[in-house]
Amino acid sequence: MAMGIDRASMTPRVPTLPPAPSSIQKGTPLKHLLGQEAIGCLAQNIQYVDPDFPASRFCESALVGIEPLAIMQRGLHIAKALQAFLPGNYEEAVQVLMASLTPEKSEAEEMGLAGFFYLPHSFFVSEYGQDDQHNGGNDPFETSMLALHALTMRFTSEFAIRTFLIQQQERTLEQVDQWLTDPNPHVRRLCSEGTRPRLPWGKRIASFVADSRPTWPIRESLKDDPSLYVRRSVANHLGDIAKDHPDLVYTTFERWLQDGASTDLQWLIRHAVRYPAKQGDARARKIRAAAS
Repeated sequence: MAMGIDRASMTPRVPTLPPAPSSIQKGTPLKHLLGQEAIGCLAQNIQYVDPDFPASRFCESALVGIEPLAIMQRGLHIAKALQAFLPGNYEEAVQVLMASLTPEKSEAEEMGLAGFFYLPHSFFVSEYGQDDQHNGGNDPFETSMLALHALTMRFTSEFAIRTFLIQQQERTLEQVDQWLTDPNPHVRRLCSEGTRPRLPWGKRIASFVADSRPTWPIRESLKDDPSLYVRRSVANHLGDIAKDHPDLVYTTFERWLQDGASTDLQWLIRHAVRYPAKQGDARARKIRAAAS
């Protein structure tokens, strides 16, 4: 889809992000990241690539009832407004959204809070990206996976991918497996963060809480990732599993240490067991000491 052109100056109009702090500010709720300014910016970005998009009507609809909503609720609320004003066909709507994105990020942890601008985009995919009734009767899975891949390089798709793991686990894990060697660290992190059983703010994946075996190949593949950003996610993922299956996780760590864990892997192990160790778990303390 062609980039919009300002006919007065004949220069391309490039999608932008609204101003946002680099970190959480005390006394400033995160929900303000998705307020009137962000909604207006979203409408403008879409209008750059789809001049027929009814920006004013979308903004009015998205702002109705938004004030009391928290950040995640706002993301879903705005996604529903997008669905009302974007093309009715899901694939066509996603093409518009993807064309309106700002450039992808390649360096880990450089996004700050600005990426929350894309929370409505990710909710749009998670809400409508599995139902063929929104896609002319055609299976929208591949389109949705391409969208999640694009979005995680601007924000994160760790929340959106969970609905796919819950409803189409095997198929989604096959896609995740293909992303394990992606050159972008944000994509590799998604493989770990998106499959965490108990991701904060995300839907709990009950099947992974009960049985973590389907995701063990992911952690084995990423435990020695060159990016600390990715390895930290693996550590947090293993910390999740240890809440329900401590013996499994501790036995794995003991094996890694016996096999001669690298300095980076030792850090991952220490990070993963930090909470049970602080709570006095004797085995976790022993593992943490051995990894020092």
